[in-house]
Amino acid sequence: KSYVLGMLFYRFISENLTAYLNVQERAAGRPDFDYARLPDADAEFGRRETVAEKGFYILPSELFAHVRTRAARDENLNETLERVFRNIEGSATGADSEDDIKGLFDDLDVNSARLGPTVAKRNQKLVKLLDAIGDLDLGRFEDHTIDAFGDAYEYLMQMYASSAGKSGGEFYTPQEVSELLARITVVGKTEVNKVYDPACGSGSLLLKFAKVLGKQNVRQGFFGQEINLTTYNLARINMFLHDVNYEGFDLAHGDTLTDPQHWDDEPFEAIVSNPPYSIRWDGDANPLLINDPRFAPAGVLAPKSKADLAFTMHILSW
Repeated sequence: KSYVLGMLFYRFISENLTAYLNVQERAAGRPDFDYARLPDADAEFGRRETVAEKGFYILPSELFAHVRTRAARDENLNETLERVFRNIEGSATGADSEDDIKGLFDDLDVNSARLGPTVAKRNQKLVKLLDAIGDLDLGRFEDHTIDAFGDAYEYLMQMYASSAGKSGGEFYTPQEVSELLARITVVGKTEVNKVYDPACGSGSLLLKFAKVLGKQNVRQGFFGQEINLTTYNLARINMFLHDVNYEGFDLAHGDTLTDPQHWDDEPFEAIVSNPPYSIRWDGDANPLLINDPRFAPAGVLAPKSKADLAFTMHILSW
């Protein structure tokens, strides 16, 4: 799962960035401009401005298409990919987007024994992954009128979740359920200030609001928190693949019940969630929680074995 979804993300941001820069330069009077054909040295001129706009930067030689073309002949493919991923994340260092980009490739470990027992075997698998993702017919990026990458990502996550059985529900809510919840939440509304999910998993439930209302009608963006690090990375990737730019979402990693990350924001007009049911939480073992403004009005904490009730109280207070 991590490798397939991670490679899809790598292809997406490569094509997304190329299309964005081509549009900018052609509008500025360079009709034949093609970012993918630029030498790396010539591409450096736009780095700072592009990172401010898109949140990241990829040099032409490190674009997905070029790495894929060279992959079968690259005896150090694992090192090449590791360097590329490090450079992409590093491009955001010190920028406003740093927290949104950092760690996105952590689960795409190109040196893992899961890929094979030797470097040669791992590289063979990486070539197959690059080719499989590269062969997906998602059309020309510039021509996209539908969320081709986002839909592919959602489809793959749904397949992984269903094959994982009950545990798959930890990171993915079926699309039909997500859409029903989103539509119930916005009955009578054509827009909302922002949407929030305190147990956001891979972010699919949040993104349903973009489809139900239109992205531009979620004015301040998408907010969420997720306790599982791998799933949190999936959620951030999901935002990018649905073309929600880094300033359009604010996702946090951590335990919402004991360490909520969006305290100071104005109330959320839409909150929707599929929290984990009947798992344990600190409850009255943590003496600070009874005075927490989310739980204090009830005068009692949810039982330690019923964290879903604590999530409900959290949602009602926010």
